[in-house]
Amino acid sequence: MSNVLPPKFPGDLPPSPVPDAAPRGFMARLRNYFLTGLIVAGPIAITFYLTWWFVTWVDGIVRPFVPLDYRPETYLPFGIPGSGLVVAVFALTFLGFLAANLIGRTLVDFGERLLGRMPVVRAIYRGLKQVFETLFSGNGSSFRKVGLVEFPSPGMWSIVLISQPPGPEISAGLPGGDEHVSVFLPCSPNPTTGFFFYVPKSKIIEIEMSTDQAATLIMSAGVVQPDSDAQKKIAALAATAQAASAARRPATENAG
Repeated sequence: MSNVLPPKFPGDLPPSPVPDAAPRGFMARLRNYFLTGLIVAGPIAITFYLTWWFVTWVDGIVRPFVPLDYRPETYLPFGIPGSGLVVAVFALTFLGFLAANLIGRTLVDFGERLLGRMPVVRAIYRGLKQVFETLFSGNGSSFRKVGLVEFPSPGMWSIVLISQPPGPEISAGLPGGDEHVSVFLPCSPNPTTGFFFYVPKSKIIEIEMSTDQAATLIMSAGVVQPDSDAQKKIAALAATAQAASAARRPATENAG
């Protein structure tokens, strides 16, 4: 009799041992701990770095104008970060105090008239002055409202920051009799760049969202959403505007 055993089929083979799931669970926990630490430490580290960069940048500009006798490192074995920033704050406050007086206003007017006679410097100075007055004045209304504009094509909506209405010269050149508003459309993820254009006021949907929330939404490319109530309102307003736009198109085509 032959000692050769019959071949075994896959069903007859003993089940292979199941690998232990402990290593996978351990690595998953390590990954979660690492991501949690990154989420906690990342914003703090970036905020600290940007603050430190700004302080050292101001110190580097202001410190050369401070005499050696008034620098803290002259009397201490180490420098004090932020001393230049303190000097800059006091200097700007004192400059504002002088400019608010009669003599200061006279000197400022004389300097502006002097700069107004320089062809290239005149345009740069006037533009920068208007920007600073708009951004830092207490009664400025620029970029206080957020809206939705149908851009870049019908059915696609973009978040815009609503600015001032156009001046009389630009309003006279815009076609149609609708009231226009200047808007700024920030790009993602860098909201400091974008598009500036004039839009009819009737085609802008104002939404209940602060500029900070809009900037966060744009910088995160939609990852960080506002609260659910605001998000539902935005979706409802966009749907209403889209339905109104679709209803206007057949009427326009029939009229044509």
